[in-house]
Amino acid sequence: MTQTLATPQRPASRWSQYMVLTKPRVVQLIVFCAVIGMLLAEPGWPDLRLAVPATVGIWLVASAAAAFNCLVEQQIDRKMARTAWRPTAKGELSNTQALVFSMLLGGAGSGLLYFWVNPLTMWLTFATFVGYAVIYTVVLKPLTPQNIVIGGASGAMPPVLGWAAMRNDVGPEALAMCLIIFLWTPPHFWALALYRVEDYRRSGLPMLPVTHGSDFTRLNVLLYTLVLFAATLLPFIIGMSGWLYLLVAVVLGGWFILHAFVLWRDYSDALARKTFRFSILHLSLLFAALLVDHYLMPWLR
Repeated sequence: MTQTLATPQRPASRWSQYMVLTKPRVVQLIVFCAVIGMLLAEPGWPDLRLAVPATVGIWLVASAAAAFNCLVEQQIDRKMARTAWRPTAKGELSNTQALVFSMLLGGAGSGLLYFWVNPLTMWLTFATFVGYAVIYTVVLKPLTPQNIVIGGASGAMPPVLGWAAMRNDVGPEALAMCLIIFLWTPPHFWALALYRVEDYRRSGLPMLPVTHGSDFTRLNVLLYTLVLFAATLLPFIIGMSGWLYLLVAVVLGGWFILHAFVLWRDYSDALARKTFRFSILHLSLLFAALLVDHYLMPWLR
């Protein structure tokens, strides 16, 4: 008779532990939106001497903010199945290690932006760091169910950072993109909070489904998708994009509203999860359409 012995699970490498702190999937979307802002700021291909250090600098500072968030929320993370595996929550990385790592990333990114891009981009990125890592994480998140709405301002900044890196100013086009992400954030996170409500209840965080219930949260998800739909039309209205973007925005917006409407009328965790996943696809495709329209439409006119 052959006996199968279980192989003990090897602990994650120190490198992978630090990588987890940077929340790569979240930061990936942030950098994507920042790069879109850079590309849309110029009629042609952007100056790579600015675009490359700007991309790296924004990635470093965003990663620093994510690491600082893991440090501050380690007690909360331990109570939530979604985050209990993070190295700060498991005690694999000490507070000092996480703090020093965050400071090194933030300092390197800020220096890169200041000296290789422009001071405006550095200060806007630093303000975004403070908004997310301090104002949102430390102050708003544990105090108010509107934390996602108010704190969404910092999460909406990446296109503005990318635009400022190229033009050294903040134009109405950048603000339109910022508004879209700002209005997209609440239905995106509330859809997640709906099917993770017990996690948030155990953590003690006053997320909207915990404080006001599922019905009220689902209604707010629907209302925000309606307002978001109107905001996604702004690039076309102000002449930033053409008919191709408008078509994609209408289709994606209508699809998002349909998800929210079905979720409102007949809730299930599966529908909430589906809405959350679609919200990521919605934003990615929307900004991709904005980019394709930017380069393709001049050739079609």
